[in-house]
Amino acid sequence: MTTYAIGDVQGCYDSLMRLLDAIDFDATQDRLWFVGDLVNRGPRSLDVLRFVRDLAGGAVTVLGNHDLHLLAVFDTGRARRSDTLGELLASAECEELIAWLAARPLMHVDRDLGFAMTHAGIPHVWSIDQAQARAREVETVLQGDRRGEFLRAMYGNEPVAWRDDLEGYDRLRVIVNYFTRMRVIDADGALDLGFKSGADSAPAGFRPWFAAYRDRPLGLRLVFGHWAALNGVCDVADIFALDTGCVWGGTLTALRLVDQERFFVGSVQ
Repeated sequence: MTTYAIGDVQGCYDSLMRLLDAIDFDATQDRLWFVGDLVNRGPRSLDVLRFVRDLAGGAVTVLGNHDLHLLAVFDTGRARRSDTLGELLASAECEELIAWLAARPLMHVDRDLGFAMTHAGIPHVWSIDQAQARAREVETVLQGDRRGEFLRAMYGNEPVAWRDDLEGYDRLRVIVNYFTRMRVIDADGALDLGFKSGADSAPAGFRPWFAAYRDRPLGLRLVFGHWAALNGVCDVADIFALDTGCVWGGTLTALRLVDQERFFVGSVQ
């Protein structure tokens, strides 16, 4: 069995199919990891979500910020003008697909393979075990009766940093922001969530979140997406950036976990 991790698909179903052809994907033998943001901005979110759901045990996906936004739109009607979710939301399968998506994790760890996966990364203020515990806090709410209430409270940039004494939706919001929106961070774990440029132009006092692991290895290899401006470049050993901007006309990337070889296809819209 070969496992491939795939960058942000964001509704680019045709590009995904081309990438799977390029790696000779065999659904009976291979396994796919998706770094989140399966949906939105691209044209075929319904087809992507249906395809990944139908892979069942052959696929693992973590939640990205666009996936969480889809859940919020479904539960609260909080849509954006830039959303391309209309076909999915109008589908007869929508409710079933939403239930499936809401049951996905924020973090996946496979110690046998020696890899972890989150959408945006793991902040240096948490250990792997702490990150897993924080992810479970949010997952429990997303899979329970308070999902809609939480999704209404999810949006926002505050608090900017983790504190152990945080409670309620402030606590859950900062966990979500670390896992799904983080790009740059300061020494104390504060986020600048307005920053969207490349790693070499971080604001004063901030640096890319993965820079903290140059001197303190994470303990597992990590795959992440979210930061298209990196174009797949991360200069820290054992941390692999996979968002190469397919939805923006870039490429869609797969990483073969066993040897870290990368495969690319151009965007097809």
